[in-house]
Amino acid sequence: MENSANGEIMTRSRFPDGFRILKGKQEYVTYIEHSSLRVWYSETPWHFESHYHSAVEIIVPIRGEVIYTVDDGSYRVQSNEVLIVPPNHPHSLTMHEGSARYLLLFEPDNIFNMRDMQLVDGMLKEPIYLTGQSEALESIRALLLQTVSCYERRELLWNSLCYSYLLQMYARLGQFAMSREQRQGDFRNHRIDPEIVDSARLYIDQNCMRDISLSDVSSFTGFSKCYFSRVFKQQMGMSFSEYLRRKRVSMAEELLIHSHQPIQEIAMRAGFGSVATFNRVFRDAKNCTPSRYREIYGDMT
Repeated sequence: MENSANGEIMTRSRFPDGFRILKGKQEYVTYIEHSSLRVWYSETPWHFESHYHSAVEIIVPIRGEVIYTVDDGSYRVQSNEVLIVPPNHPHSLTMHEGSARYLLLFEPDNIFNMRDMQLVDGMLKEPIYLTGQSEALESIRALLLQTVSCYERRELLWNSLCYSYLLQMYARLGQFAMSREQRQGDFRNHRIDPEIVDSARLYIDQNCMRDISLSDVSSFTGFSKCYFSRVFKQQMGMSFSEYLRRKRVSMAEELLIHSHQPIQEIAMRAGFGSVATFNRVFRDAKNCTPSRYREIYGDMT
């Protein structure tokens, strides 16, 4: 236990494969080297007070139940069910005697930034509770248990193999969600002018480190700013500026973890106009400063 600069208490709990670091209600999830996924199995009665983190958290009860509170909702997740908690949603959990569960934690950016995942962006931001009435339950639990098995075997490149199952899980969830909306007649035409958005995304991805604007991207596609902005948000579920911020933060994360470059240089390489802007945007996205992020997740070599 230690005190941070602003007086908040930071606690570190040791587990066989790492630490649980908690600062106030914010948890910094730590991972095994060269991975961004961890799986905990427990059959010990346990209670975690309300906390939040940048990782996705998935509970897979094997026996009994696990009681969750997420935001203002309460879930009694049974042994044949699944609960998926998105990043940065305050949640607590309780497990009583006689229950057992797997808990999966992973960083979602590589999955959430997939192009077609943006079609179901709203689904990614809210808790997903799969009960026995859900047509997706059986296939989703099977993919999660395959993830657990892969994690436990620790084959070569096991982290990537585990993510392949998690990507399949989200793809299946997206398919079920979109099919349901189509059947109900509520599915909105996200596919309007997909070539416009696809070309724009590629342009942004390749030029996000430069000082590009909405005018630059709309000119590249050959459409007006107003029309392009509307179509981009309709198909992506976010504005051009939000997408650009996400790409720049993602680039900065990689540089913070895998390089020893100064913060100022990383800010410039990731397309931020100043260190002050970089610090503010990064803190809003990841709930900590770039320096603190590097301390927690950076390569130690």
